[in-house]
Amino acid sequence: MQTLLQKIQQRRSIFPKDYTGDAVSSEHMDQILEAARWAPTHKKTQPWKYKVFQGNGLKQLGDFMTAQFVKDSGKAESFKSRKLAEKMQQSSAVVLIFLNRQIKESLPEWEEVAAVSMSVQNMWLTAHDLGYGCYWSSPKSFAKMQEFEAIDLESNDQFLGFLYIGTVDSQPEELPKRKSVEEFVQFIN
Repeated sequence: MQTLLQKIQQRRSIFPKDYTGDAVSSEHMDQILEAARWAPTHKKTQPWKYKVFQGNGLKQLGDFMTAQFVKDSGKAESFKSRKLAEKMQQSSAVVLIFLNRQIKESLPEWEEVAAVSMSVQNMWLTAHDLGYGCYWSSPKSFAKMQEFEAIDLESNDQFLGFLYIGTVDSQPEELPKRKSVEEFVQFIN
């Protein structure tokens, strides 16, 4: 049985092109989202909000992103815009990540973004533990989710990115090179 540290070490970005196309079971999706809600959050603000696209919703999301790319770039649909839609279709699920910052909250924004990031990390580690691949893609300038009529958003919802989730044949086992602890930690006694 692997330790938590070993699972953390083996978690990797696995891209949609490497997904098998099989669905994430609803039981597993529930576990992934349950893990998200247990992230640490200062003053228990729980500033995360997620929109999960699966099945036909992935095509709808891909079509929206293609249209947004064309609108923002002023160029006709292209290979690049079609690749974006294809990434959606190759995924088993795509989670839109939002910061739902309370308007009257006194916490610094960076703390709230950090809480959302920890929530996403919980999802990612749970997905990895269940045998799925994930990839967090930060939004491009044309990802104007406030214009996406398929989702309900509040004026204080800030889009932070996509978490692509997909079924994979296998997880990478080889550990990449990382800095040693001594290279980034100073102990003061």
